[in-house]
Amino acid sequence: MKMFNKVVIFGTGLIGGSLGFALKRKGLAGQVIGLSRHRSNAELARRMGAIDRVGSSLGAAQDADLVVLAAPVETIINIAPDLAQRLKKGCLVIDVASTKEKIVTRLNRLIPDFVGCHPLAGSEKKGISNSQLNIFTGSICIITPAPNTSESALKKAKSLWKKLGARILLMPAARHDRILGFTSHLPHAAAFSLIASIPDKFLRISSGGLADTTRIAASDKLLWSQIFLSNRKNLLSSISAFQTKLAEFKLALANNDRKRLLKILAAAGKKRGHLK
Repeated sequence: MKMFNKVVIFGTGLIGGSLGFALKRKGLAGQVIGLSRHRSNAELARRMGAIDRVGSSLGAAQDADLVVLAAPVETIINIAPDLAQRLKKGCLVIDVASTKEKIVTRLNRLIPDFVGCHPLAGSEKKGISNSQLNIFTGSICIITPAPNTSESALKKAKSLWKKLGARILLMPAARHDRILGFTSHLPHAAAFSLIASIPDKFLRISSGGLADTTRIAASDKLLWSQIFLSNRKNLLSSISAFQTKLAEFKLALANNDRKRLLKILAAAGKKRGHLK
């Protein structure tokens, strides 16, 4: 059964494209229109079947029932005032950005039926060519309602993600950004820094461990620079925690303290075992 007659997706990359595929294949949308900063990306999404047609401007959202903002943080914030003027009453607007507080604070003031969302899905690969139909199946989607979030909009957003196969977690946007500062943004910052610290001439003499550890350093640089800056306070806090642990490791090594080093490695290994 169709949840929405018309869906507009702003940003037809990995997540936006995957969402378009899922909405169409699961019969949740009558038509899906895609918009992109680069029209060629949206055209490719249409040829691949992720969307039905390409929109030419935000005016495409004028009679939409659902608008998905699958763009970098700053882009979402910048287009919000224009978008707000074009929406019909009751249109659900969601975003899928990796930081939430700035977006939720801004958009909840402008759009009555906005709901902040963050599906914990995707990879370091970008673009519509890497989209996946079942990328959300079994994943977690964090929803960050504000005190003034419409109950009907929240209910529709929760229903949408459940139909896409995701498990729902509700939390305030500030808590989301605090947690993701450690569990997502810090690992990306560490991966970028780690690969940058290795001399170029050594790269060809490495095992799979280096490739595995730095895989996410291949992520979209524009997207991640905006994620880092939009969650700067929390990321600085998580980097400080990481530096403290690295300093403990360095001290044990400098002191040739085998007992302390084994304790550090054992504690880390135990904690790693808690990851699913």
